[in-house]
Amino acid sequence: MKKISIDELSNTIMEELASYSEEVTEELKKDVKETASECVSMLKQKSPKDSGEYRKGWKVAAVYESKKDIRVSVYNSKKPQLTHLLENGHATRDGGRVEGTPHIAPTEKYAEEKLMAKVKVGLK
Repeated sequence: MKKISIDELSNTIMEELASYSEEVTEELKKDVKETASECVSMLKQKSPKDSGEYRKGWKVAAVYESKKDIRVSVYNSKKPQLTHLLENGHATRDGGRVEGTPHIAPTEKYAEEKLMAKVKVGLK
């Protein structure tokens, strides 16, 4: 064990906290990327399949990443205009209605719960 003077105590504590912060940040960024990839897999399975193009279009991209922050986006690259219509349903031209197939909201809820569980484990 290293002996430190009382004058060096605050610097030593700050260094240790900075080190811990970097470790936690890296772990959380990894968890966010993993959870987003799981979302893409789930959406590819749960999405409505007509021609299959919509289902195959799900992707994940890091929108922003810095040393202390990450933001990812899960999106449909092939048929983005259909996400709202297929999730919530829509009116037809003949006055009828097509019921929606909820696939995005359940996946989002799952991702939120999964990520929060990973964060709790990562912080312990």
